[in-house]
Amino acid sequence: VQLVESGGGLVQPGGSLRLSCAASGFTFSSYGMRWYRQAQGKERELVATISSTGRTTNYEDSMKGRFTISRDNAKKIVYLQMDSLMPEDTAVYYCRVVLYGHTYWGQGTQVTVSS
Repeated sequence: VQLVESGGGLVQPGGSLRLSCAASGFTFSSYGMRWYRQAQGKERELVATISSTGRTTNYEDSMKGRFTISRDNAKKIVYLQMDSLMPEDTAVYYCRVVLYGHTYWGQGTQVTVSS
């Protein structure tokens, strides 16, 4: 199982980024996926979830209306579109999948929101 995040970077407040998580080593279309983030000195927190088909999504309250999770099962990629970014969104963003009770994480991608 491999999860590889990309798309992070430095963006000004109010800007946008789209993160990608490329998956391999498992039947991607059969599993729900999640995005998490971890700011420096803080615990890792859930950002958004998406069902295996992509029909069902959920967001933490502070991300609702600003972030959009989606997936392309043909490409085996899950996305996180982030709009109206704020400095408090600065964190390392990770994707996660749980297979047969085992949790797999990507290496993360750094998002920095600063002027």
